[in-house]
Amino acid sequence: MSDKAKITFGEKTCELPVILGTEEERAFDISKLRGDTGLITLDIGFKNTGSTQSKITFLDGEKGILRYRGYSIEDLAEKSTFLEVAHLLIHGELPSAKVFEDFSKDITTHTLIHEDMKRFYEAYPSKAHPMGILASMVSAMSTFYPGSQDPNREAESINRTIIRLLAKIPTISAWAYKNSVGHPVVYPRNSYSYVQNFVNMMFSLPTEDYEPDPLVVDALDKLLILHADHEQNCSAAAVRIAGSSRCNLYSAISTGVTALWGPLHGGANQAVIEMLDAIHADGGGPDKWIEKAKDKDDEFRLMGFGHRVYKNFDPRAKIIKKACDGVLSALGVTDPVLDIARHLEEVALRDDYFIERNLYPNVDFYSGIIYRALGIPTDMFTVMFALGRLPGWIAQWKEMIENKEPIGRPRQIYTGAPHRPYVPLSKR
Repeated sequence: MSDKAKITFGEKTCELPVILGTEEERAFDISKLRGDTGLITLDIGFKNTGSTQSKITFLDGEKGILRYRGYSIEDLAEKSTFLEVAHLLIHGELPSAKVFEDFSKDITTHTLIHEDMKRFYEAYPSKAHPMGILASMVSAMSTFYPGSQDPNREAESINRTIIRLLAKIPTISAWAYKNSVGHPVVYPRNSYSYVQNFVNMMFSLPTEDYEPDPLVVDALDKLLILHADHEQNCSAAAVRIAGSSRCNLYSAISTGVTALWGPLHGGANQAVIEMLDAIHADGGGPDKWIEKAKDKDDEFRLMGFGHRVYKNFDPRAKIIKKACDGVLSALGVTDPVLDIARHLEEVALRDDYFIERNLYPNVDFYSGIIYRALGIPTDMFTVMFALGRLPGWIAQWKEMIENKEPIGRPRQIYTGAPHRPYVPLSKR
């Protein structure tokens, strides 16, 4: 098989090298296409366009494979912890015991946010969406650390910014929730693990003796691992293209938060619960809505079923389904909305209509159910996603900077009005 392809347009020819990835992925390198032929490619939504070569995450949607730095998501979810996975994504390798001890200690000692930032929460409306708070607070963090403004600074300074982000975003997120319910904030506790600390800041009160449930902590730790990276998705691409301008890391991560907020991306698990609430409010029972989903002339679609990338079962869903069943069983939650979710799941796993179309429950379906069972409000679902995706965003930004990639600048095909003369206001 040739390692080059050719495109000929009129009398102009461009040779396109074929790039081969470590998992036998192939791509045409079109970097010289415009210079050699005067043409560009049009790929709306970038469905067939690779924007970079990356060593971080491998995803095969046809086979249902997801790996971080070569490690299967199944092994990582079963045997690792979120902080170990964060180190793996950001630094390329699983940490040794000593490296992990230092890494964890660094994060633990940076969990507090500047007291002046507490005043920001007072200015937000009580019903402000936590994702809006998270995006603005992350961007604002750069103003408290002026030395972080230059992305070309020494590695030690960059690593300090990375540690601050990993350490402080759980605090910012938990306090955003406390603001929304009018509760006093709970400060971080250095004696807790990363996820324990977040759960404590979310659900305890300064005046009570609260101990995070190990089952809850374990389920959330797995969810964070499953969400940690997902190749060149919308928010990761947003972080890379924003960072390519050489803005500071805080601003690049804030861009990722904003992109994740959308219902077609990170907001999907929130959409699942909103759909279940609507089915419950309708009172007609879930079977009515299953038939609506099967009707091609009906606009209704089941949220949390199928996946844009995975053409088979979402590998993350297989893992989190087990955790979901365990949480619901252990907590003994009684909730008619979760009963509807169970019914939809049962139908989708045995009904030929869903099986033939690979419309299996995905990770958003199960994560939404778990968050609901744990008492996490719907508005916080996407924040939980952002917590998990943070190390992936950092890794994507870091790789882009280290590779000295140029500023992102997509092209377009102009379809507007041709040149026309200006008509003065008095003659229009």
